[in-house]
Amino acid sequence: MVGAGNVATNLGRALLGAGNDILQVYSRTQASASRLAEMLGGSPVTDLEKVSRDADVYIVAVKDSVLAELVPRLCEGREEKVFLHTAGSVSAGVFEGMALHYGVLYPMQTFSKDRLLDFGEIPCFIEWSDDLSFETVSTLAHSVSGRVAPLNSEGRKHLHLAAVFACNFVNHCYAISSDILARHGVPFDIMLPLIDETARKVHHLKPIDAQTGPAVRYDQNVIRMQAEMLRDNPIYKQIYESMSLSIHRAAQDKDE
Repeated sequence: MVGAGNVATNLGRALLGAGNDILQVYSRTQASASRLAEMLGGSPVTDLEKVSRDADVYIVAVKDSVLAELVPRLCEGREEKVFLHTAGSVSAGVFEGMALHYGVLYPMQTFSKDRLLDFGEIPCFIEWSDDLSFETVSTLAHSVSGRVAPLNSEGRKHLHLAAVFACNFVNHCYAISSDILARHGVPFDIMLPLIDETARKVHHLKPIDAQTGPAVRYDQNVIRMQAEMLRDNPIYKQIYESMSLSIHRAAQDKDE
């Protein structure tokens, strides 16, 4: 397991629980490598030169920004092994020319080290370069998840983009909501029933059909008033106005 962050921690735990052996955990820091290796049973390493050449598969779960620079050093001397990465927005081709067998195992979920999830419910999207990499990534993915599907690099990039809207941006809206409430002494947990019902609705309705609020009907009096309330935070105000306009236009397109 190359990496010891949120994805590596959760995927590593799932793979171990499914009966896979974790030989080593690599991280740039000893503390991170040791912490995850203690959970997974492998030995910690912080030097790529000391990464074993005896593993069957090397799973690279690191930041996108360091993946390209790490891959050449990792593949050197191990070219005939299977290499997989877990990134949503990086092509499987990052391994091309440096490894003979490679692919992607992308679990589409938001992960935190200290929150264990039922991996069996997490959609895993796979890509492969040849028969050996297909057999490897398919076997690993099916060992941890009941929802495995093929998806090429271009499709996965768009999937990741959609996930940023559905997860990261939504969570940032929670953070803005929490900040507004905190300024007036209101606890954020007052929002949880609203958040939960909003999430439940899209299990039964299309998101466009579940949309409510002043922007859908373009209640300009409310929108202007609320935008003005955010005048001391131009970024919040810009988000509010852009989001309101987008919601209104989406509602118009739906009605046409």
